[in-house]
Amino acid sequence: MQKRMWVVFALVMIVPGLLFTVSCGKKKIASDPSSVTSGADVGKKGGEGKDSAAGKLSEEEMAKQKALEEQRRKEEEAKRKLTEEAKRKLTEEQARFENEDIYFEFDSSTLLPTAQEVLKKKVAYLKANPKINVVIEGHCDERGTNEYNLALGDRRAKSALSFLANLGVETSRMTAISYGEERPLDATHSEDAWAKNRRAHTVIE
Repeated sequence: MQKRMWVVFALVMIVPGLLFTVSCGKKKIASDPSSVTSGADVGKKGGEGKDSAAGKLSEEEMAKQKALEEQRRKEEEAKRKLTEEAKRKLTEEQARFENEDIYFEFDSSTLLPTAQEVLKKKVAYLKANPKINVVIEGHCDERGTNEYNLALGDRRAKSALSFLANLGVETSRMTAISYGEERPLDATHSEDAWAKNRRAHTVIE
């Protein structure tokens, strides 16, 4: 009887200990998934960090691309303005070359000093633009016969051509033609009109 009591006493002491041990084991095992989950979260956060860095890099590349496009646009705009300015300047120079006539005394094809100065400027222009060819027109006032004025206009045109050639302009680039009294600059009948019509006019071909 006494022996049975000792066995019962031993069971009473041992069983709670075993139950306590099992309970702790379960708690420990239960805590492991949380640690695994925590590791996954860390990995997820690491991935988000990489995505954030990649996004930042992409924004920097976009900013660089935008800056390059803006620089290219400014360069193209500058080139366009330079081209327009060059065209405008060329047009003005051509107009000045063509519109600046030389004038002669009555019944004369001799170049006046003022006419020679104008022709010197034309020489400079022609040398600066070697691909340009010109026609030199000789004109007269209405006095005299048509035949005489055609011959006088021819002498005036050739007088200007010879002057240009003597200063280095190739004769192959120049053509002399006479219109006599056919194309007056001023069609009125006065001394002022006649003075305007006694001229040589250059035209770019």
